[in-house]
Amino acid sequence: MLDTLKTLCYLSGVSGAEDEVRDYILERVMPHADELFSDAMGNLIVFKKGAKTPERRLMLCAHMDEVGLIVTGYTDDGYLRFDCVGGIDRRVLIGKRVYAGADRLDGVIGIKAYHLVDRDEEERVPKVDELYIDIGCTDRQQAERTVCLGERCVFYDSIVEFGDGFLKAKAIDDRVGCAAMVKLIESELPCDAYFAFTTQEEVGTRGAKTAAYGVRPDVTLVLEGTTATDVPDIGEGKRICSAGDGVVIPFMDGGTLYDRQLYAVLTRIADENGIKHQTKRRIAGGTDAAAVQRSRAGVRTAAIACAVRNIHSPASVGKISEFEDLLRLARLFMEELARGDSD
Repeated sequence: MLDTLKTLCYLSGVSGAEDEVRDYILERVMPHADELFSDAMGNLIVFKKGAKTPERRLMLCAHMDEVGLIVTGYTDDGYLRFDCVGGIDRRVLIGKRVYAGADRLDGVIGIKAYHLVDRDEEERVPKVDELYIDIGCTDRQQAERTVCLGERCVFYDSIVEFGDGFLKAKAIDDRVGCAAMVKLIESELPCDAYFAFTTQEEVGTRGAKTAAYGVRPDVTLVLEGTTATDVPDIGEGKRICSAGDGVVIPFMDGGTLYDRQLYAVLTRIADENGIKHQTKRRIAGGTDAAAVQRSRAGVRTAAIACAVRNIHSPASVGKISEFEDLLRLARLFMEELARGDSD
């Protein structure tokens, strides 16, 4: 699981340009799939038969895309102008290394030197249009030849295990869900299942809309990374969940009221199998569940997530043991569905 996650976090997959991630997943799962296809949105849909065909069609869902940047223009002296793809706090951008374009050109996000700013500039967070990406070009023409408009830029891919079992990487949201689904597909399953590796979640759960419409699931389990708030200066009353306090089983977020019976099943299974778990203590964020739940005549939907510190940044941090527990709980849920005990 961990090696698969590290590989997936290394790959570039900013929303709308998930090709590299999809190609890797396709190579991994193709020998184990009974059916697979990619739709017009770029979702990868995999079907694998299990030991039993459940009464209700099951889909597991995780998104391949990550937040990043998109090239919108050039300066006369060869820098790239850009905008954000997905929700990024612009405070995390300044001075960060990026890879620009399909050729993964080295770049760095720059800003006017501190010595040149006035008091007003010093006391506020710079706007995105005040930042630029330096790729080492000397004029506009060279920059235009090097990186095209609309190319994505992705955060530098330093991956580090550190401290008491933590992992630092970009794109843990939601390569952790993708890694878990890859490992499930590579194993013997307790029941038939569809696996939707979706696109463009970070810009409005767009891929999940078409994936759910095409698969027509009765039950969906979304595997995700979610916002950990166990950091300084966030009081107990404002904390959502904490990395290290167990996998997150939400009953609600900013886009979804999760199925109450499925929520109860997941928490019960976790308790019975000694899987440490928590829930979201504030209503925040959203997942592909928002789109899946509303598909066609409606889909019963549940979710399992890993709490991720510094989410949507180059330095996301999660607990390695919780990555494994997410995979374990997803498999146990499938076993429960195979027995017909998830009503």
